[in-house]
Amino acid sequence: MRLSQLLHSEMESIYGQLPEGEVELLCEVEMQGCRRDFFINNTPAPLSIGQQVIIESDGGYDFGVVYSTGQIARKKFQLKGFDKNGHECASVLRAADEKDNDAIIALKQRQPEIRSICLSKIKKHELDLKLVDVELRIDQQKLSVYYTSSHRVDFRALVRDLAGEFKARIQMVQITTREEARRAHSFGPCGCLLCCSSWLQKIHANPFADKSPYTEVAGNDSHAFNITGICNRPKCCLSYSKTEKNCRNTSSSPSSSFPAAGSRVNTPEGAAIVEYVDAQKKLISLRYQKNDQIRRLPLDKFNAMFVKK
Repeated sequence: MRLSQLLHSEMESIYGQLPEGEVELLCEVEMQGCRRDFFINNTPAPLSIGQQVIIESDGGYDFGVVYSTGQIARKKFQLKGFDKNGHECASVLRAADEKDNDAIIALKQRQPEIRSICLSKIKKHELDLKLVDVELRIDQQKLSVYYTSSHRVDFRALVRDLAGEFKARIQMVQITTREEARRAHSFGPCGCLLCCSSWLQKIHANPFADKSPYTEVAGNDSHAFNITGICNRPKCCLSYSKTEKNCRNTSSSPSSSFPAAGSRVNTPEGAAIVEYVDAQKKLISLRYQKNDQIRRLPLDKFNAMFVKK
C-alpha cells in the first residue's frame, strides 16, 4: 500500500494532468485474499489510497481497501485488456463508516472460528482436499471456501452441511498452488513480500519456458530453492532476470565468456577447480585442490590471470 501511495504522489509527473472538467471515476480495490478488481466510484467524494469502502458484490455487498485511483487505475485497466473486452465494473457504494468498520473487525475476528468449522466438516465427510482460505462476505449472505486438490472432489454433501451451518450461499473454489501462495500474503526467501501478493497484476502461469538458463544463473549448483518459490513452482521474479545465455549473446569479446563449472584451471597458487559461476555478479569461485580453500574472483581478473586446460 505504501508503494501505491508513492506511485500516486508522482502520478501527474508520469501521466500529466487530466483535462479541465474531466474526472476519472475508475478505481482499483483490494478485497480479502489479496484479490483486486476495478470499480466505479459512485460516491460524491474522491477516494484516497488505503481508504476502506463498501462495494457491490454478486447481488450483495462486501468491503475492500482502495489500492489505486485516477489515471494509474485506468492504466492498469488497459494493461489487463479490460477496455477491449467490455469488462463491466461494479460500483463503490460508499466509504466505510464507523458501523461498517465495527462489522469488518467483527468479521475478521470470526475468521478462525469459520475456518475451524469448515475443517471439522471436511473431516466429517472424509474429503481429500486441502482447505486454504475461507471468506464470509460482510453481508453474511455468501461464504467462499478456497481449496486445493489433485483430483475431482464430490463436495455436494459438504455444501449442504455448510449452508445449514452458516445460513448462507456456499461457493467452493478450487485454486492452484500459485494462488494459494498469493493468498498467504507472506514473505519470500528474498525477505520481501511475495511479488504475487504485493505488486504483480497477474500471476504467471509459467514465468519461463526454458528452465536450464535460469539454473545456470542460480549459481550452477542445481539447488531447487534458488529457482523455486513457496508455491513449489518457478519463481515469478525469474521472468525479469537476465540469463547467462543472453549475457553471452550480447557480447562477442573473450572477456565476456564464463568458464564451465567443474573445469580445471592452473593458477600461480596451484591447480584449482571452478566451483560455481555467479553470472549476475560476474564472479568465479575457485576451489584449490591442495587445501580445499575457496576463492572468489571477478570475471575480468579470472580471464586475465588464468588459462583453461
